[in-house]
Amino acid sequence: MKTVLAAAGAALLALVQPAAARDYPTRQITMVVPFAAGGTTDIIARLMADEMSKTLGQQIIVENVVGAGGTVGVTRVKGATPDGYTVLMGNMGTQAASVGLYPKLAYDPRTDFEPIINSGGTPMLVVAKNDLPVKDFREFVAYVKANAAKMNYGTGGVGATSHLTCLYLDALMEAKPQHVPFRGSGPALNALLAGQIDYVCDQTVTVVPQIQAKAVKGLVVAVEKRLPVVPDVPTSAEQGMPAFQAMGWNAMFAPKDTPKPIVEALNAAGKAALASEKLKARLAELGVVVPEPAGQTPEALAELVRSEIDKWVPVIKKAGAVAQ
Repeated sequence: MKTVLAAAGAALLALVQPAAARDYPTRQITMVVPFAAGGTTDIIARLMADEMSKTLGQQIIVENVVGAGGTVGVTRVKGATPDGYTVLMGNMGTQAASVGLYPKLAYDPRTDFEPIINSGGTPMLVVAKNDLPVKDFREFVAYVKANAAKMNYGTGGVGATSHLTCLYLDALMEAKPQHVPFRGSGPALNALLAGQIDYVCDQTVTVVPQIQAKAVKGLVVAVEKRLPVVPDVPTSAEQGMPAFQAMGWNAMFAPKDTPKPIVEALNAAGKAALASEKLKARLAELGVVVPEPAGQTPEALAELVRSEIDKWVPVIKKAGAVAQ
């Protein structure tokens, strides 16, 4: 009898899901950002949500669910009903670095989510408080190595993209300044502006406006070419550390088993957003690198997650970094 009932329930679900997917969306959608407001992931999420809402005909609201380097918010989305009404804006930290940092991670980024779309790459920069006594990145490296015991840097939390990049820089400098984790890169930047920390390693979206306003010192960009939005900030190769290459990314995911038509609808809305002249202009101002069309598919995002885990987990393990 139980078998018959289970089969009947499965059949009913199979009938209901396609209808629900065809009508999707019929109400408000929540996009969970696993960091505090004002950081890179939050800014990109809000820009995407605004444009995608126009295509979908329903409002997407952003909800900040912070804690444990972003893993609290990600775990919440993992456990959400897979109906397309709760989605995640994750990043390199939550969807790749977390695998190496958290021995008891409550999710597997490769299998517990349906990839939707990569919203853009974000070159990483090292930015210092204005009164740090260095004039460029070369001097900064020498200063940190000589004063590591009294130096500190802020990040968006253990496992965040900002933390991973600074950890990588630590290894290249062969120095271990103090790590000060915050509940998002926004609060970390506020602490930098207030002079409470010495520097951050963060994405263009958060720090470019502050560099342009001369509120902080832009020391180096960790990509091969200078960025048009901050052309006076040299590359890591120009400053004698070509190995320091780091690009963050922010991408949308849905809970596992979200119906394919819903994933496709969200992906189409995401592609339309990235094609919007208004959004493209804004992202360019923030130094975001929009993926080519081939990189905007769910399949491309799934491969990105796998490749980034393979790339960063060995780096984390070699550094001996562990989060509880």
